[in-house]
Amino acid sequence: MVTINDIARQAGVSRTTVSRVLNQNGYVSDRAKTKVLEVIEETGYVPSEQAKSLRTKKTNVIGVILPRLSSETVSRVVDGMDRELAKAGYQILLSSTSLETEKEADHIRLLESRRVDGIVLFGTHKDEAILNAIKQAKVPVVVLGQDFTPHVSSVVYNDYEASRAAVAALADVGHEKIGFIGVDEADIAVGQERRRGYLDEMKSRGFAVLPEWMQTAGFDMASGSEAFQKMLEYSQTRPTAVFAVTDRLAIGAMQRAKDAGMSVPGEMAFISIGASEASQVVTPKLATVDYYNEDAGMSIASLILEEIDEDMKDAKKIVMNYGLLLRDSLC
Repeated sequence: MVTINDIARQAGVSRTTVSRVLNQNGYVSDRAKTKVLEVIEETGYVPSEQAKSLRTKKTNVIGVILPRLSSETVSRVVDGMDRELAKAGYQILLSSTSLETEKEADHIRLLESRRVDGIVLFGTHKDEAILNAIKQAKVPVVVLGQDFTPHVSSVVYNDYEASRAAVAALADVGHEKIGFIGVDEADIAVGQERRRGYLDEMKSRGFAVLPEWMQTAGFDMASGSEAFQKMLEYSQTRPTAVFAVTDRLAIGAMQRAKDAGMSVPGEMAFISIGASEASQVVTPKLATVDYYNEDAGMSIASLILEEIDEDMKDAKKIVMNYGLLLRDSLC
């Protein structure tokens, strides 16, 4: 295997000169630089990344903590991150908690032990263990999807306003009796903010909200279906439309409505958040909110690079935009 010492000997220069050429720092004459580069090309020498990281104290690797790998939203965000990080010469090391939220703090410490230069956490909830792990980390940590504290930089979705816009879209086509399928409020963004947006928009329009119209589900289609069934069983007054906080929940609920013989959107309209591929292929096509996840990935990548390169003293929060996709399930 060719070493840096071999390059120095063949080029007739010192080891320090070769190192300066490779790292592009320090003065090297044009003649010496040309000779070193010629020998590198002739030998096919590839610098050891491990040795380089020991010298520079950097690995050019960003750790990313995911709630799960089998998520379209996560995949789209990671694609955006990877494109942006690759431009700066960084790679991604993925770590999944498999929806076991209590492991998030452990994964922060695990990735730090792998000597990553920074960590991106896909936030799902907020507790003292996670906040302490972020505070104690010796590398920058930024959060996607949750606004933790003023001291932690984050990229967040505009969950509250997007939810209000979704409910408003149903109201604008004539619906007043609008049901809601949400998730556990331990999830601040999806559980709390989207619920708050629904309630505030209903209140602002003077629409009644029956407790039976508000159901809590998991994150899969089956639980969306079950939540919709409960909404119908427990309520003497049936809603004419449903806002579900994710596409999966809405698709599950919409399928249950069709199985029950309801016409969609004639008897029951649906809208959600996610803009997943599935939302485009179900019948009818699902009205939804697009969060531009690839752009979110690029934004969080830029933020972690900024934290690494500039040693930011003040946290920064980026609020992503959104767009309504008013499709066939609406009217």
